[in-house]
Amino acid sequence: MRSMNRRQFVRVSLASGALASLFPTPAIQAGTGANEKINIAGIGIGWRGGDHLNCYSKMSDVNLCAFSDVDENILAAATARVPGSVGYRDMRKIFDDPSIDAVYVSTCNHWHCLASIWAMQAGKHVYVEKPLSHSQWEGDQVVKASRKYNVICQVGTQQRSDPMQAEIKKFLHEEKALGEIKSLAVNRYGRRASIGKRETPLPIPPEVDYNLWLGPAQDKPIFRDKLHYDWHWDWNTGSGEMGNWGVHVLDDAINNVLLDKVAYPKRILGGGARVVYNDAGETPNVHFVWFDTGSIPMVIGLSNITEGPDSKSAGKCTGPGSGYCVYCEGGMYWGERGRGKAVTYDGKVIREFKGDSGGQHQRNFLDAIRAHDRSIQTADVELHNHVVAWCNFSNIAFQVGKPYRQENADVLNGKTDGRWEELLANMGDLLGKNGLTLENSPIVLSDMLTYDEAAGKFTGDGADAANALLKREYREGFVVPEI
Repeated sequence: MRSMNRRQFVRVSLASGALASLFPTPAIQAGTGANEKINIAGIGIGWRGGDHLNCYSKMSDVNLCAFSDVDENILAAATARVPGSVGYRDMRKIFDDPSIDAVYVSTCNHWHCLASIWAMQAGKHVYVEKPLSHSQWEGDQVVKASRKYNVICQVGTQQRSDPMQAEIKKFLHEEKALGEIKSLAVNRYGRRASIGKRETPLPIPPEVDYNLWLGPAQDKPIFRDKLHYDWHWDWNTGSGEMGNWGVHVLDDAINNVLLDKVAYPKRILGGGARVVYNDAGETPNVHFVWFDTGSIPMVIGLSNITEGPDSKSAGKCTGPGSGYCVYCEGGMYWGERGRGKAVTYDGKVIREFKGDSGGQHQRNFLDAIRAHDRSIQTADVELHNHVVAWCNFSNIAFQVGKPYRQENADVLNGKTDGRWEELLANMGDLLGKNGLTLENSPIVLSDMLTYDEAAGKFTGDGADAANALLKREYREGFVVPEI
């Protein structure tokens, strides 16, 4: 089964109705024997990619056969750990190998969609790390590619494979052990240090192929201190904390509380700023958002700063600092990764939950490949494309924000079961301990943004600026194709 390489592909008209027949069908089909090994390649072998290497290398039915990374030192370390594996700096060599059945993509955020689409066009099944997309339009194309090329695409929100989630949903919705759900607050309060600010552009290490590292992103000078990881806080390559930890905690809440019944928020009001650190970061280190779900009032608050220079606290919130709090008639449910508890409003624990996703998410991916059945996936790409929209829209709200004015925030007073007011009070307290206020600081707040799901765009106040951020500009040679 010979895959079509990228150069051949671009010469084929996407408008041709016969295009699908030119692409290979996936190597692993339904009915594949349980003892037949699946050949998997890793793309991006840094922090999270190394976790996948550890996981897959322990699975007896997997042959971890190839790696790709633009950093030759990281690549050499990965191939040295897996005897018989081969390494490529250019991921396209993996896609050209017909013996490879599947890939996992653990690159920088801006590469997730293009790498996934290229892989699927070559007939590979894909496990792609969260967040699926750097902008919403490109995530839509990955969903379409999965369907068009008939491959499995799993997204790395691994808590979806934790059996504990089913227990939580039963407790909240079937048993209604805490009564009716009134509102929902999602939290991610975690300290992060400054990323520094250089006076001259960062020299690119000689072991890094910078053209491949940039890929779809624009070639802009970098003024932070480190190339790797801190790309998260640069809009050109990352999605900030909202697309980092925010996607995990939002995914849990959308799954367990909204039951995945609300694909996109109907309206959104959000704001924040990058404060305290005078560094090269662009993404907010305080971020607060209200979502109109059509039913349960919902907010999210994120913070990466501390309550002053001598504090280790990233700010106060009700519930876990990394998780969500469900306010119900008879108490609260506090959910976080791998555990949760139901408590009364005076703090008495009613019930505790414990879980562990471990390697179950990767196993679910492999099971779906063997059965060639996306219905058994716990995090199919279409589902996650809906979830990541909440993060992408939150980032858009920040990016189109205007200087914070309290009267603009007050439009929600009395409409959110107190969650919006509580969130703003907590943010105001955090800023106050750093000598700032909501209005006397760089804090911005968006217009009330309305999203038209049928049209796939924003309408009304602020729509033009918001719609301009649904799709990015791509660098020549690394354009995400419209499927």
